[in-house]
Amino acid sequence: MPFSLQIPRTDGTSLDLIVEAGGVFFLLGANGTGKSSLMHRLFRAHHENARRITAHRQTWFASNAITLSPQERMQTERNARSHDTNPESRWKDDYAAARSSMAIYDLVDAENVRARQIADAVDDDNFDLAKELRKKDAPIKIINEFLKLSNIPIAITIRENAQVVASKNGSAPYSIAELSDGERNAVLIAANVLTCSPGTLLLIDEPERHLHRSIISPLLTLLFAKRPDCAFVVSTHDVMLPLDNPDARTLLIRGCNYNSSTVNAWDADVLSPESRISDDLTKDILGARRKILFVEGTGNSLDKPIYSLIFPEVSVIAKGGCRDVERAVLSIRDANELHWLDVYGLVDNDRRPQGEIDRLKDQGVYATTVYSAEGVYYHPEVQRRVAERHASTTGSDFNSCLAEAKSAALAAVAAHIQRLSERVAEKLVREEFFRHIPSREQIAAADPVSISIDVPGVVAEERARFQEVLEAGDLTTIVARYPIRETPALDAIVRKLGFQDRHQYEGAVRKLLMDDAEALGCVRALFGALATDIAAAGRHAEVGLLDDTSAMLARS
Repeated sequence: MPFSLQIPRTDGTSLDLIVEAGGVFFLLGANGTGKSSLMHRLFRAHHENARRITAHRQTWFASNAITLSPQERMQTERNARSHDTNPESRWKDDYAAARSSMAIYDLVDAENVRARQIADAVDDDNFDLAKELRKKDAPIKIINEFLKLSNIPIAITIRENAQVVASKNGSAPYSIAELSDGERNAVLIAANVLTCSPGTLLLIDEPERHLHRSIISPLLTLLFAKRPDCAFVVSTHDVMLPLDNPDARTLLIRGCNYNSSTVNAWDADVLSPESRISDDLTKDILGARRKILFVEGTGNSLDKPIYSLIFPEVSVIAKGGCRDVERAVLSIRDANELHWLDVYGLVDNDRRPQGEIDRLKDQGVYATTVYSAEGVYYHPEVQRRVAERHASTTGSDFNSCLAEAKSAALAAVAAHIQRLSERVAEKLVREEFFRHIPSREQIAAADPVSISIDVPGVVAEERARFQEVLEAGDLTTIVARYPIRETPALDAIVRKLGFQDRHQYEGAVRKLLMDDAEALGCVRALFGALATDIAAAGRHAEVGLLDDTSAMLARS
């Protein structure tokens, strides 16, 4: 049966979704975004046909044997199901121990029911039916197969007195109560999924608890495939789980609104499997905010803290070279089903003609002189502001410190002029090569294409340029243009400014930007119109929503 999922959104609209039997829906979001509240809302809407596996579930067993009678089992489930519709069940569970007992009961009962059905068929001399019934494996056998396929080397069996025991790699049997936290969690999830009735909506909250993703990912995929007669909604922090199940839909949850102590709306968007983008980009989107900024580079510990200050509410993702940034931005902007994303790119503007800079900006890619974190941290103006602030506590002459830092930095890079020139030339040569890659039309025309680049000339020209800015003492250009982190220059700067090491200096820069709005504005100006355009995108979205709402009201 189909299950309707009606989700109020923080912008006043509603997401009306349907999950069919065999369908999988992931809820993905950070802590505190309202995932568990949404799972509870979905359970309340479908509690008669839903089974809930909560994030705060008990994963230990009081016993490895059946402790409930059939009557107690039915009554306990009715009571637990009623309890689960109460608001407080989102964070507490009065039936935690009983749920583990019910899981063991259901495993043993399923085994017994299968055995009785086969025995009845044999007693009736209906051997064809008996053979057919034998083909349907009991849940415990399926669990053992799935555990093995999920890199858990244990096997579950039922012994005398209906005791459920485990064996690891052929070891002597021991109680399943003695399994590790992760192993018990895997068994409980599998038992709940495999023993539920057909047509059940399974709500699984944080299945990754106590489990490495190399285990939970294949286990979930196997369970989804085994129960095409059920619908699944899985709440998780793991951005890779949706990627491991490409046919699943994903609800990205970024926040929620409260009415008193109850969540009444969510900031959420749907990413469908029909999105025609690569897995790498999908991963970026799943782990990001609604606004994304792709930058050149490989990403390091310097990037995210500084960019989070400069571009608040934006996820910054490193995508390698300029072409990688362009492709990422264009791929997402061209995907109509991802219209709710605001995506931008940041690349180096080195030697780009104004026409190309304008073309890139029209595509959402901004070419600026500052394209690395070091270009912000060690920009001379940032150095000046940090040095002045530091001197106010140490009593040193910050102008003298700045002059010494500049001299030390210039001396440090002078010894590496050839290598740094070659590093920049390498990037220029690559960009020049990609500019001349034949288009689809040229390939279809079957015309020969020759690409010739004067590499020695590019290096020589770059070295001459480097020598010129070095002699001019232009530290601003050197910091912005060359990878001086590969030289002793940065260490020399921080020592001359009175800091113990780069870590201390860079922390002082971040503190400056947190405390000083003028300094933050100065840094944002290094990126041209990017910061203001990103901020304006949010305002435009709000205006668009108001216009849509007004139009709807006018029609009603």
